[in-house]
Amino acid sequence: MKKTFVLVVLFVMPIVVYLFFASGVTNFGKLAIVTKNVPDISLLDAGQTFKEKITVLGFLGNDVGQKKGNAFNLNQKIYKRFYEFKDFQFVMVMPHGTESEVEKLKAELGELADVKKWKFVHSDEQNIRTLFSGLESNITLDENLGTPYVFIIDKDNNLRGRSDDEDEGLKYGFNTTSVAELNNKMEDDVKIILAEYRLALKKNTSDRKK
Repeated sequence: MKKTFVLVVLFVMPIVVYLFFASGVTNFGKLAIVTKNVPDISLLDAGQTFKEKITVLGFLGNDVGQKKGNAFNLNQKIYKRFYEFKDFQFVMVMPHGTESEVEKLKAELGELADVKKWKFVHSDEQNIRTLFSGLESNITLDENLGTPYVFIIDKDNNLRGRSDDEDEGLKYGFNTTSVAELNNKMEDDVKIILAEYRLALKKNTSDRKK
């Protein structure tokens, strides 16, 4: 009996553990598409696009000072960890009239990280609401055209999120007021989508070599 037990521990258990983690990779290898065909940011600025980019999209609203803490949380917990990845960008949608406050915010953020991947797009209320409604989420803009939530848009203009989040069920965005949510959920999801595209790139490269 002792020999059998030892054999199980030495040979069977490692296989079971491997299969467990292998199934986990399969199940969690991609973020869910929660909204297809989100309107492109070029609707607001012809020089910008979501296409072929992995985008963190935010709406800071008219009161930049009110959302400054959210921007700093996002900068420290997400941006600084991932901005060096190719085709990764942050796009913050801003109402006209906030340009000077945005420049101050960029200067402050720039003291902590290279802000080259932070992009601020200014537009009027109608266009901002049109873009936001295209997310088809359960989140709303406040009276200042802002929200503490940010969204992950993939290279095909799809909104990515979670279809079975343990707290919300269908999760469209990430609350930047909560450092815990950024650390425990958004960071993981950004890692997943970056890995997804890296794996796809490797596969395409491998296929071309055959």
